[in-house]
Amino acid sequence: MIASLEGVVAAIGDNYVIVTVGGVGLRGYVLENVIHSLSGVGDHIRLYTHLHVRENDLTLYGCSTQDELEIFRLLLGVSGIGPKTALAVLSTLSPQSLRAAVAQEQADVLARAPGLGLKTARRVIFQLKDKMAPEGVGAAPPLTDQDAEVIAALTALGYSIVEAQTALQSLPRDAALSLEERIRAALAYFS
Repeated sequence: MIASLEGVVAAIGDNYVIVTVGGVGLRGYVLENVIHSLSGVGDHIRLYTHLHVRENDLTLYGCSTQDELEIFRLLLGVSGIGPKTALAVLSTLSPQSLRAAVAQEQADVLARAPGLGLKTARRVIFQLKDKMAPEGVGAAPPLTDQDAEVIAALTALGYSIVEAQTALQSLPRDAALSLEERIRAALAYFS
């Protein structure tokens, strides 16, 4: 099994990178945060990988941290979730947000990920509630509808989901700000 890749980025696609390792270019489908962290071709990169084996295909999926990879593999164990859906979930929700949503049984938060309906989100909660490590659950509070609207507004302005989540986490949680004020404050995070 290929556990990790370390090398030079030879190409960047919409949802993959090609990493040159010892003269061989390996394609790995990656999370959005990996693509957004790269400045371009020629960057040095390290990916923690999962080799997905099918009858006539070997596909690499890469994450930037061991924690993301662990959650990716847990998601693959849920009936109805394949590697592409697992990538979409982790590209939408940070590991901390995902743990919090599972711990607090918030299927609607999970269902915001592309390709994950409410029924499958409930299945994720049911199958992973006991498997996910409790540490970090309190680190990121669950997303509210207003939080989702802030993220949607920031991504519509061209920020990545990861950047939008980071800006959202910088906002004070106890302040009673209107949606407009929350968006302004999140935009101020980038300046």
